[in-house]
Amino acid sequence: MNDKADFTQGSITKKLIGFMLPILAALILQSMYSAIDLLIVGRFGTQEGISGVSTGASILQLFTFATVGLTTGVTVVIGQYLGTGTPKKIGKLLGNSIMFFIALSAILSIILITLARPIAIIMQAPKEALDSTVLYIRICGAGMVFVVFYNFISCIFRGLGNSRLPLLFVGIACAANIIGDLVFVAVLKLNVSGAALATIMSQAISVIIAFFVIRKQDLQFRIEKKDIAWGNEIGHFFKIGAPLALQEILTNVTFLAICAFVNRLGLEASSGYGVSQRIVGFVMLIPASIIQSMSSFVAQNVGAGNESRAKKAMKTGMIMGALIGIPVALGTFFCGDILASVFTEDPQYISRAAEFLKGFAPEAIITSILFSFYGYFNGHSRSTFVMIQGIIQSFLIRLPFSYIMSIQENASLTFIGMAAPLATMVGITICVIYYIVINKKMKRKMI
Repeated sequence: MNDKADFTQGSITKKLIGFMLPILAALILQSMYSAIDLLIVGRFGTQEGISGVSTGASILQLFTFATVGLTTGVTVVIGQYLGTGTPKKIGKLLGNSIMFFIALSAILSIILITLARPIAIIMQAPKEALDSTVLYIRICGAGMVFVVFYNFISCIFRGLGNSRLPLLFVGIACAANIIGDLVFVAVLKLNVSGAALATIMSQAISVIIAFFVIRKQDLQFRIEKKDIAWGNEIGHFFKIGAPLALQEILTNVTFLAICAFVNRLGLEASSGYGVSQRIVGFVMLIPASIIQSMSSFVAQNVGAGNESRAKKAMKTGMIMGALIGIPVALGTFFCGDILASVFTEDPQYISRAAEFLKGFAPEAIITSILFSFYGYFNGHSRSTFVMIQGIIQSFLIRLPFSYIMSIQENASLTFIGMAAPLATMVGITICVIYYIVINKKMKRKMI
C-alpha cells in the first residue's frame, strides 16, 4: 500500500480526514441525485410529481441501502486482507463478488418492476400521485444493475484506502444527472419519468467510465477468469454484509412506514415531508462519511492486530462528527424554512418541511457518535450486533413513537421528526454497553 492508503501508521486525525473528505464530497454529490430530481420536478413539473419522486425515491433508497450494506462486507474483507499482508486474496474475493452482484441486480429489478404498484399502495402514496410513483419505481428498477455496480465499484476502492476515485465517478454521474433532468423534465416535459430516466442514465455513464478507469489502475491483485464464479469468498463477505443489509432494509422499512404515516395526513404533509427528506439527506452526510471511513480504517488495524489504534480512530470520528454537527443542527432547527424554499416555492410545503426539521435537528450531532461505533464494530466483523441494535431502536422506538405522534389530532411533523434522535440515543446506549463488554473480553484473552 502507498502511505495514504496505509491506515496502520501515521497521524490518525490527518489520515482519517484525508480519507473521509473525498467520501463526504462523493456523498454530497450522490445526495444531489434525488434532490436535483425533486428541485427540477418542483420547478418544471407538477405538484403530484413532487410527491411521486419523493415517495419513489424513498422506496428506491431501501434497495440501494441494502446493496450498500452488502458491499460494506466486501470493503471490510479487503481492508482485513491488506492489514494481514495478503492482498492477492482480493482478486478471488472480487471475482466471486461480481457473480453475486449480477444476480442481486437481476432480482431487485424483477421485484421493483413487477411489484411497483403494490409497493406504492402499501406506502399509501396519495391517490393523485399514485401513477407517478409507480412510473418512477419501474423506470429506476429497470436500471438497478447500474445502481448496484456503482456501489460495488466504490466499495472496492474504499477498501483499498482510495476514496478519490469514487468521488470522480459520482461527480461524473451527478453532472450527467443535472443535464438529463434539464433535458427530460425542463425541456421535454416528461415530469416524473424524465427524472427517473436521468437518474438511471447518469448511473450507467458513471459505471461504464469506472470500468475503463479500473483497467488503467496498477492494483496489488489480479482477477482471473476462474475467480468470476460462485466461490467461498461470497460466504466470507456475505457473513459481514448480510446483517448490515438486513439492518438497512428493516431500518428503511421503518422510514417508509413513517412516510406512509405522513402520507395519510394529505398531499400537503406528504410533499412537505418529501422536501424535508432531501434536506435530511444532506444533514446525514457527515455521519455517513464517518461510518464508511471508519469501517475501512478499523478493518486494516484489526487485520494488523493494532486494537489501540482502532479505538483511537473511533473516538476521533466521534469528536469530529459532533463538532461539525453542532452548527448543522442549529441551521436545520432555525433555518428549515430557508432550506426548504430551495426545493419548492409553495409556502405550505415549506412550512410543513420546516416543522419536521425542528424535531429532527439533534440527529445531526448524535448520529456521528452512533455511526463511529458502527464503523468500529463493522471493522471487527461484528455486524450482527450492529443489525440487532438497529432493529431494536427502529422497531421499538422510532416506529411506535412516529405512529403515535401521527394519529394525534392536528398531528405535528415536529413530534414525528423527534422519533429519529430519540431512537439514536437508545442506540448509543446499547453500543456503549456492548463496547464495554467486548473490551473486557479482549483484556481477559490478553491475560
